[in-house]
Amino acid sequence: MHEWEVSVARAREIQLSLAKRVVTQGEDITPCLVAGIDISSPNAQGVARGAIVVLSYPEFSITEVVVAEAKIAFPYIPGLLSFRESPLILSACEKLNNTPDLMLVDGQGIAHPRRLGLASHLGLFLDLPTIGCAKSILCGRHQPLAEEAGAHAELIDNGELIGAALRTKSRVRPVYVSVGHKINLASALRLVMSCCRGYRIPEPTRLAHLAAGGSLIFDSDGHRTSLDSSLSFPLGKDCAVN
Repeated sequence: MHEWEVSVARAREIQLSLAKRVVTQGEDITPCLVAGIDISSPNAQGVARGAIVVLSYPEFSITEVVVAEAKIAFPYIPGLLSFRESPLILSACEKLNNTPDLMLVDGQGIAHPRRLGLASHLGLFLDLPTIGCAKSILCGRHQPLAEEAGAHAELIDNGELIGAALRTKSRVRPVYVSVGHKINLASALRLVMSCCRGYRIPEPTRLAHLAAGGSLIFDSDGHRTSLDSSLSFPLGKDCAVN
């Protein structure tokens, strides 16, 4: 589709071009396999780990866990994280034995200044339904939410509906849900909420966060066995265990 080693100006041009190809009115889907995607912060050697955890739905038993490690080449620039993180995630995708019906990405979908965040970028490359579920706002504003779980408010940017703030747990900060690719916002909200199991973060991306940080221990059959407290990769300030 395009090369990853490009200038900042070219990366922004690519985003504007690809945003026109994002499908935001996909059919309502009932997935059998849901994948969570996350990437660690680089360690002291500049190496990061991308992780994909595939779960059965709605049982949420682990079907498969894959990781990939590499040095991060693209600089950290807000709004261009997909150029920094996508190559590593796509490398992990190549190891998958199962094709998910839906991918939940720890990042933005179209709730992005150029309407092409990480979830949308990956959705186009993989030609799969994707949802962006971010822990913070990149652009747009919303009205206050009610305190109960399931409450949501439209996220608006320059008069355009780009996503929603969704409270996944009572009296806990919301997450920010947006269409990635090949799904509509109502379905995205329903599926994110159905994937939450008592935590702020949906189970697929919560487990992917742990796997990326090195704290999700699993056996050869993909079954979680324990949590390891000695992490080899930084989890970041928004630890999904909480």
